[in-house]
Amino acid sequence: MRVMTWNVWWRFGEWERRREAILAELRRRRPDVVGLQEVWQAGGENLAGWLADRLGMHWTWAEWERPEPWQARIGAEAGIGVAVLSRWPIAARAAVPLPGDERADDGRLALHALIDAPGHPVPFFTAHLAPAPDASALRCRQVSVLAEFIAEHRAASAFPPVSTGDFNAWPDSDEVRMFGGYKTAPPLPGHVMVDAWGEYADPSAPSATWDMAHPQVAAAGGPNIRIDYVHVGLPGPGGLGTVRAVDRAGTAPVDGVWPSDHMAVLADLVHPGTDGAKTPAS
Repeated sequence: MRVMTWNVWWRFGEWERRREAILAELRRRRPDVVGLQEVWQAGGENLAGWLADRLGMHWTWAEWERPEPWQARIGAEAGIGVAVLSRWPIAARAAVPLPGDERADDGRLALHALIDAPGHPVPFFTAHLAPAPDASALRCRQVSVLAEFIAEHRAASAFPPVSTGDFNAWPDSDEVRMFGGYKTAPPLPGHVMVDAWGEYADPSAPSATWDMAHPQVAAAGGPNIRIDYVHVGLPGPGGLGTVRAVDRAGTAPVDGVWPSDHMAVLADLVHPGTDGAKTPAS
């Protein structure tokens, strides 16, 4: 089973051309389940729904409560949120608000979708954490809420929970280590979420998802860092959920336009009901 996380850069830049590029990359990489961040909704249209219609996928989304600071940046009315695309039906969904502060209280939240995959439903989550470089303490509070949210919804299957998202944080940061729960004290007892890239990728492979190869990132002065994550709980019976391969996606322009300012992360996981359709990282 192939899962993906991708921050799709809301409605910035040439968004109409970019959504075609996003669609093309999703078709090329064929993920089964996708966690999307910075999804827009405007004029009765939702980017996740638009993609799902063209890919033959199911979808759900959750909208941030306070999009006004974002709308001011583009001078247009549009909602912003997180979404899940799924090859299989979504059997249940839930959302939880994430903590904010006086600088970053835009109503962010985490989204859960129970993916009705054959044989073993998949508890799937996506979130978008606070962006300020010095907001580590706030992100620690946010991952604590995310961990509690996962604990509430993980028991629906023997398959381990899969969490995706833009954490806006370095891999060795307090918040990422805390969310993992195996390199420092976990946010709650028994919580362990393995960083798929950090534990399974080729250490020599390019890992940055905020990468100066993108002109927008280069213009901002970088740096090259991995801030987008796929985390997976400890394997279930028979190795359910074991990471087989990881890769980046969205690493180059499509028909002359970059799909997003972030690069995506792909992870292939062991799932007996779905394995065999793809070769690892193809």
